[in-house]
Amino acid sequence: MLACDFFPGDCAVTLRRFSVLFVLEVASRSVPLLGATMNPDSRWTTQQVRNLVMDLGDRVTPCRFLVRDRAGQFTASFDAVLTERGIQGVRIPRACRPHANCFAERFVRTIRAELTDRMLIVGERYLRVVLAEYVRHYNGRRPHRARDLRPPHPTHPVVDLSHERIMRRPILGGLINEYERTA
Repeated sequence: MLACDFFPGDCAVTLRRFSVLFVLEVASRSVPLLGATMNPDSRWTTQQVRNLVMDLGDRVTPCRFLVRDRAGQFTASFDAVLTERGIQGVRIPRACRPHANCFAERFVRTIRAELTDRMLIVGERYLRVVLAEYVRHYNGRRPHRARDLRPPHPTHPVVDLSHERIMRRPILGGLINEYERTA
């Protein structure tokens, strides 16, 4: 199952709000970030889901459902791209957004608490760079409770913090830290 949604990314200099589209693979908790734009219309959203289907390739085959809200950007063309790959788009019921799309809403809460609420974003390019770095960290190094404190796609062995010397590596200017064993 997949879950998708938008979350806001605010630019502190130009006072513009960017909408960031993401999709979360529920089983693995992996997040391929799709894109950010100031004007997320249905054509842009449909193109982003086409890109997702191409990027995921065979990994999208086991997915049968994509849970989404009732936003106007998710049109029939968006659903048609999914249907071609055998994925059924499921719209959540009205007035129960946080509960029906809980995996996507939890990711929004996480990324806002760990990143966007703590940084001053100075432009669209900087937003894309910061989001790409965070998604790399989220998918490769960040522990997830639903996965027994393992990341979705580990880039390093999980560090046992009980013994041995540990080295801290700050990312995003020290906003987030990654830990690994010292040599």
